[in-house]
Amino acid sequence: MSETLQTTDVAASDADLLAQTAIAVREAGSALRERFGEVVRYQTREELMRALAANDDTALDILRPRLTRLRPDAGWVEDELDGGALPPGEWWVVDPAEGNVNHLHALPEWAVTATLVRENQPVLSAVHLPLTGETYTALTGAGAHLDGRPLRVSRTADLGLSIVATSQARPDEDEKVVRRVGSSITAMLFDALVVRAAVPATLHLLNVAAGRIDAFWQFAGARADLLPGALLVTEAGGRISDAEGRPWTPQSQSFLAAAPGVHAAAVSTLSR
Repeated sequence: MSETLQTTDVAASDADLLAQTAIAVREAGSALRERFGEVVRYQTREELMRALAANDDTALDILRPRLTRLRPDAGWVEDELDGGALPPGEWWVVDPAEGNVNHLHALPEWAVTATLVRENQPVLSAVHLPLTGETYTALTGAGAHLDGRPLRVSRTADLGLSIVATSQARPDEDEKVVRRVGSSITAMLFDALVVRAAVPATLHLLNVAAGRIDAFWQFAGARADLLPGALLVTEAGGRISDAEGRPWTPQSQSFLAAAPGVHAAAVSTLSR
């Protein structure tokens, strides 16, 4: 009996925490929306990095104090290019401007994300799209939602009828990874109906969770651009693995999220 009560209390606590996290990402998104509209010009890599950092700082000035107040003892990860396992305990994995380069170019594909990771497992995640006003949330064992409406992955069972997507993992990627990305796109162009290639990864994963596209894959990658979407897809009934079909962890060298009906076919295509 006491174990049941304890589990219920934890679930209730995490649900409340998710609601507060969603408020935080929406507030940070509002601040970034005020900076959006004109293409930000830059002539050097240094100018680009300063412009990216200015957006990050705008969102972090809101996210860091609010999330720290919610979980004062949790660690903090804000480098969207970091990968690998986290130390034990709770960690906030935050991407203050997911798709930041799109924001600078006045393109609409960007978001604010915050995920609480507990013992290297994502527990809850909130992703806000400021230009549409949509907020996607997921809580372990409680499902994935868009503004409170449940999300489900697609029922497609034929890769040949599927829309699939991939994303560039990071700038200055290793040549072997770049070539693997290229060959995987070629393979999918033969096997899938439509192939989409764009950044950021999180927005593709939102679409997998919502059943709009059927599979997403990426080679290499980082925690911040995969953890939020991985939890959303899992809670929406999708399958997560690496590109060879093995269990995915933040240390994996590849990532695949797919509707159950096309997961095996996607693994087969990516393994060629």
